[in-house]
Amino acid sequence: MALADTPEIYTQAVILLGAAVVAAPVFKRIGLGTILGYLAAGVVLGPILKVVNNGESILHFSELGIVFLLFIVGLEMKPSKLWSMKRDILGLGTTQVMLCGIGLSFLAWFVTPNPNVALVAGFGLALSSTAFVLQTLENRKEINTAYGQKTFSVLLFQDMAIIPMLMIVPLLSASAEVGADWSAFLFGVLAIGVVIFAGRYLLNPLLGIIAKTGATEAMLATALFVVFGSAMLMQSVGLSMALGSFLAGVLLAESSYRVELEANIQPFRGILLGLFFMAVGLSLDVSVLLENWLAIIACVLLAMIVKAVIIYMACKLFASSHPVSLRTAGILSQHGEFGFVLFASATSIGILDLRTSSFLVAMVVLSMILTPFCVWLSNKLLESTSTHEEPEEDFEGAESEVLMIGFSRMGQVAAQALLASGTGVTVIDNNPNVIKQAAKFGFRIYFGNGARKDVLISAGIRNAKLVCVTTHTPEITNRIVDLISNEFPDKPIYVRAYDRAHTLELMDKPVKFHTRETFESAILLGAEMLGGLGRSKEDVSDILEEVRRLDAERLKVQYREGIYAGMDIMHKKPAVQPEPLIVPQQAATALDERSSEVLEQEDREQENKASESTAA
Repeated sequence: MALADTPEIYTQAVILLGAAVVAAPVFKRIGLGTILGYLAAGVVLGPILKVVNNGESILHFSELGIVFLLFIVGLEMKPSKLWSMKRDILGLGTTQVMLCGIGLSFLAWFVTPNPNVALVAGFGLALSSTAFVLQTLENRKEINTAYGQKTFSVLLFQDMAIIPMLMIVPLLSASAEVGADWSAFLFGVLAIGVVIFAGRYLLNPLLGIIAKTGATEAMLATALFVVFGSAMLMQSVGLSMALGSFLAGVLLAESSYRVELEANIQPFRGILLGLFFMAVGLSLDVSVLLENWLAIIACVLLAMIVKAVIIYMACKLFASSHPVSLRTAGILSQHGEFGFVLFASATSIGILDLRTSSFLVAMVVLSMILTPFCVWLSNKLLESTSTHEEPEEDFEGAESEVLMIGFSRMGQVAAQALLASGTGVTVIDNNPNVIKQAAKFGFRIYFGNGARKDVLISAGIRNAKLVCVTTHTPEITNRIVDLISNEFPDKPIYVRAYDRAHTLELMDKPVKFHTRETFESAILLGAEMLGGLGRSKEDVSDILEEVRRLDAERLKVQYREGIYAGMDIMHKKPAVQPEPLIVPQQAATALDERSSEVLEQEDREQENKASESTAA
């Protein structure tokens, strides 16, 4: 078949994939991120070169990337955790949407005399980009931070708020039929109930049956069926596809097949999200941008500033700290893809004309492009206004079998053993730098002072099977051990000792186990050196066992008699003296060490030998 006979969809798919292969790594390399790379590729291929011309159809298809993204986020969100976020979802989310919608509508009213157009524009621009924001949080490993959780709560409410917005839009048109469609509302509630029932009682048994067959392609098909089925069910009753997939993910968050589902969905999510961002670039109307570029830039900057200020104030209203409020405002200040849906609906019934709709779409796309800059700016403002950033004490989801206090070097290695065995570990630390660095490696560390009883309770000490204390200084460690032994005497305590003196202090305390940080690593170093000298493994093992035994004996003596006791137990010179090349007939002894009695005895022996030889 000739290349000219190839269907257009295949040709454009190859072009888009090729552009993604080039743009994403290049933009990632120069520090602008893959999202801007996809956007730039879409702008070049569509509006500039006009190689791909069906941007809107690609945008509708690529929205499945958002569906997959929300499903994976749902898999990480247990129902109990989601319920604990209800204050932020309903309270902060409602406040943000209403205040931003009213504020931006008021600004739009100065541009257009039509109040209905101003309302559609204002509330459409009040919505942020779920795809952009969640992808940014995921790339920066910040989705589990305090501001990441608040950001997600607002985005989740926005995804739900688009439904009543779409129902209200027809009421603003004189030509459209008005009236409350209660049947649609009831069908929506019924669809949510079906998803909840199926996720709770049907999906796990189904996944178990398929897993027993060992057919990997069947598990992949099941994962796609779960996502598409829940999303299309919600769409059929007028709700958001992303909301349906998110609910399905939440209901499978505690499933034993969660990891398998996430692994199967991840590749589809990544490529479809990239395609979505390229489709956004393809849908940009460059002619409108060129004709009104100055007005569009001015409106985008003004709208984003107003939106950021309102979001900051809303976060402060709900008792968020300055750092959390500033970062949340920075990352949510752009406009989102649901604005496309709202503007398209308003255009179809005559509220917006094509030129106004294109103007608003251009604003949305430009605000998305500015998102990385907004995140960078919020971090810079935070650095300039705060000399010491301290995270919030947030212990949502902190219930685990092991409570570890202090994420020191020794604690990090010990945690690996627990995590490798499948044991849950809750780690708390009061050093913001440790928490920030750990987050970059994917660790969730809770901020809190382990020397406070209320913090320990919030971190789940009542349900923990044991407590591990690996803080840096002996004084703090002792204080925490005393607190736990007094307030929670039934909890076994495992402690990292700073040095030998600290070990002796811990021997007076009711701890289950304690060990010096450097002892076993030094033993290992000694073993390797012995091996390097040619000693056998059995010989090395016997020697190290002897070292451990003597060390334990010395600790007991020091515990009774003081730190300087037990000196005779230590090895100060080789236990076995090396043999000389010529064996002496008489052991050499220094003259100044020989007593007068010994000298006299030797003289008598010599005299006896002389008399015996004379007699002979």
